[in-house]
Amino acid sequence: MPKAVRAAPLSDGSTNMNPSGISFWELVAEDLKTHYSDILSQGFWCLFWHRFGNWRMSVRFKPARMVLTAIYRTMFRICQWFGGIELPYTVQVGRRVRLEHFGGMILVARTIGNDVVLRQNVTLGIPRDDDIAARPVLEDFVDVGAGAVLLGDIRIGRGAVIGANAVVTKDVPPYSVMVGLPAKCIRMRDPSEVEKASGAGTA
Repeated sequence: MPKAVRAAPLSDGSTNMNPSGISFWELVAEDLKTHYSDILSQGFWCLFWHRFGNWRMSVRFKPARMVLTAIYRTMFRICQWFGGIELPYTVQVGRRVRLEHFGGMILVARTIGNDVVLRQNVTLGIPRDDDIAARPVLEDFVDVGAGAVLLGDIRIGRGAVIGANAVVTKDVPPYSVMVGLPAKCIRMRDPSEVEKASGAGTA
């Protein structure tokens, strides 16, 4: 029996993986705007501490970084306990990502692209514990419905929609609409309409 192909190694978390070309505070301001300027949004605060966790890795003075690491780890847990959202800083997250509703969100992906929407009870993760690097990649403009489960070393194509409670364990073509268990494509979206509605054009 052929040996299973293992996923590529994950980032070791030793570098700042925040989006390039934008400062930390500009990124925070953009995240707040993406969350309807709601300063109390749990999704915003989860992203804030995710961005902070990455930013601290650009601090070269080790004693200072140790203090920042203690702060990050504490706030990461608080986001889990009070927001019900798990988003490790080692997940590469793009710009204008919106955590639409809090609660039951396990977001252990490899990467999450720009202009992605994730809703409550979404799970992104591994299908088995024998390959912890087998995590999904979400490309730009992906929209994930409540309760959806995306597992494994899979790629969710640009502009795809994953319906509520769908279970996805295989690659999803760009601009497809997937529903069911296991998820199946029921139609294709118009790429121009997707990007027009999403306000594409800013990096």
